[in-house]
Amino acid sequence: MRPTPPSPVRGRRTALSLSALAAALVITLPGTAQAEPGDDEVDIDELTQRAEELEESYDGELLQFNEIKERVEKAEEDLADAEERLEASRTGVSTIAATQYKLGGGLDPALRVIFSSEPESMFSNAAAMNYLGQSQVEEISELVQTRDEAALASQELQGELEEAQELVDTLEAEREEVEEKIQEYEEQQVPDPPSGGGSSGDGTIPESAMGWGWSGATPRMAAIRDEIVRNFGAPYPVGCLRSSNDDHGAGRACDFMMSAGGAIPSEENQALGTQISQYGINNADRLGIKYIIWEQRIWHSGTGQWKWMEDRGSPTQNHYDHVHISSY
Repeated sequence: MRPTPPSPVRGRRTALSLSALAAALVITLPGTAQAEPGDDEVDIDELTQRAEELEESYDGELLQFNEIKERVEKAEEDLADAEERLEASRTGVSTIAATQYKLGGGLDPALRVIFSSEPESMFSNAAAMNYLGQSQVEEISELVQTRDEAALASQELQGELEEAQELVDTLEAEREEVEEKIQEYEEQQVPDPPSGGGSSGDGTIPESAMGWGWSGATPRMAAIRDEIVRNFGAPYPVGCLRSSNDDHGAGRACDFMMSAGGAIPSEENQALGTQISQYGINNADRLGIKYIIWEQRIWHSGTGQWKWMEDRGSPTQNHYDHVHISSY
């Protein structure tokens, strides 16, 4: 006697139960990442708009924001890639579960053990029971690995967004104080002389120190530059004004070179660069120094702290061969 074919309703219920089973097996894998954005997550576009409104008051700190924004965008790309691979891997593992379900008329206890195991023991269980083929084991292994990558990418993205929000919040809170300082420095034009007088040398600047854009520095930046050169010398020419959309383009920044041709400085000049940057920090308020970049870190007068910057790929771009000083 031939079995009675299932009714359309029964067949539909079977299909639904298979879909539910496949989803349940994937969702209950230990440690599955929940990468969907929540309502309370930080919006990087909103932060960017807020940062742009601070542009007149800040430069160095916005440089930090742009660095963070680049890391946010990279983390978003990594997360999207991991989620795409995760979805593809889910499809493969769901097929295994659905196939086993249909062949066995239900979820085999052995398969249930495999899917409910911790990731570290899941595959040893499978191998011990010789239940799954090698290709199926690899599909499940890929799902677990991709799941962990998605969780890490999501965590890194959230961390970068929180750092960006904290930075913008701080800048907004200090904006009024910074703008008052900018006005004070603009009215003053040049910094006050060092306390005690005469500690900046005899006033002569060697011609060998005069690099590109030397004469284009603003009066304040020129005074800062000259005081540093008189105190510490200049092993290589100091560059200031150049055609660029930053403080160099406005004559408010100079680069104190510690080597030539993009080479890593000698031990002596590395120490000299550290001395110059520390001198700038110690005298920032008097001189009107806005920020300093040295050895892939940025120090801003608003925070008074060094912060690491993104790797830009070369000693020059990472400021290992020169100290960058920007003035108000």
